[in-house]
Amino acid sequence: MKYYDKNTLIYLNGAFVKASEAALDPFAQSLHYGYAVFDGLRAYNTHNGPRIFKAEKHFDRLKRSCEGVNIPYHWSNRELIEICYDLLATNNLREAYIRPLVLTGSNMHLTSSTEATIMIAAWEWGPYLGQNLLRVCISDIKRPNPKSFKIDSKISGQYVNSILATTEAIERGYDEALMLDHEGYVAQASSENIFIEKDFKIYTPPTKSIFPGITRQTVKNICKKLNFEVIEKQLTVEDIYTADSAFLCGTAAEIIGIKQVDDVIYQEAWEHSIGASIQRRYKNLVLENENYEVII
Repeated sequence: MKYYDKNTLIYLNGAFVKASEAALDPFAQSLHYGYAVFDGLRAYNTHNGPRIFKAEKHFDRLKRSCEGVNIPYHWSNRELIEICYDLLATNNLREAYIRPLVLTGSNMHLTSSTEATIMIAAWEWGPYLGQNLLRVCISDIKRPNPKSFKIDSKISGQYVNSILATTEAIERGYDEALMLDHEGYVAQASSENIFIEKDFKIYTPPTKSIFPGITRQTVKNICKKLNFEVIEKQLTVEDIYTADSAFLCGTAAEIIGIKQVDDVIYQEAWEHSIGASIQRRYKNLVLENENYEVII
């Protein structure tokens, strides 16, 4: 997939520049050590033009992620959100995925950065995992131990772990990987949170070893609105195998159902599952023009 052409503009440290001409510091800690922080947002085409779903929450998280790993953050989130809308207009995009990335400066020492710049890019991107039900496998690659890494921050270097898990899954003939935590419980997919349905209740792993996604919280709020009970508990692989149905969620993937995990095929038809009801509500929610920053 090509993410830009010769006319595509990105926002880089105070100005809109052509993506094809953007320069990267060859001695940046981000390049050598993965010492960078990013986030991902989606803009949807509504009757009143493009709307970025929960933009404030995403940029608040970007700031928290930087603070969590001592990367300077000196921008106004409100101004960054306005820049995102300008970026959409400049590139004539009405629906897009938006990627802010905070980069650190030149430093070959393993010390916290004193410099940071921000880049924001946007491109047309359908649901990350497509729209068909997924074939998922339990990965041999585990989530990082929360005592050794800031797993609640979207740190660039952390996603090498996810690349390994996803690559392994695809090589085995699956669409996505489910990763266990350091204790052997199910944590999440490579970049999405997981929910399962069992006996008309919804279960999801606690925040102990997962990345607590904004879409995950939105799903929980939708369940509350629709009177579906959500229970946070440590899930075993057996819990996943014996579920009635399951789905993944994330900003890039949105909400997508799972057809099977390893050799276990879910018998409940997806269209009759609670997950499908949540998926439909989510699709309506992201197109609503009002209260974009208000949790339902």
